[in-house]
Amino acid sequence: MPDVGGVAADHLRSYIERIERLEEEKKAIADDIKEIFAEAKGTGFDVKAMRAILRLRKMDKADYQEQEYMIDLYKHALGMLEEAGPSEQDDMPPEGDAF
Repeated sequence: MPDVGGVAADHLRSYIERIERLEEEKKAIADDIKEIFAEAKGTGFDVKAMRAILRLRKMDKADYQEQEYMIDLYKHALGMLEEAGPSEQDDMPPEGDAF
């Protein structure tokens, strides 16, 4: 196909078609994930908690600790914690977990 207005139509079509195929694959994977969550829910697992765990497992240790500290700080500021202030301890799961 010739260039149209300075655009190589064959290259453009190739990019668009590749993106479309990947979008289809992405939808299929999203559907698979949705089915797994439905299966987990059917066996009694809390899907909201599972999603939270997935988000936490993607974080590195420093980001996780900072987020936990800020949440504790905000909870304290709102009177949602009984202790004197945010926890200074390492709230990370035991070694070997995915952080």
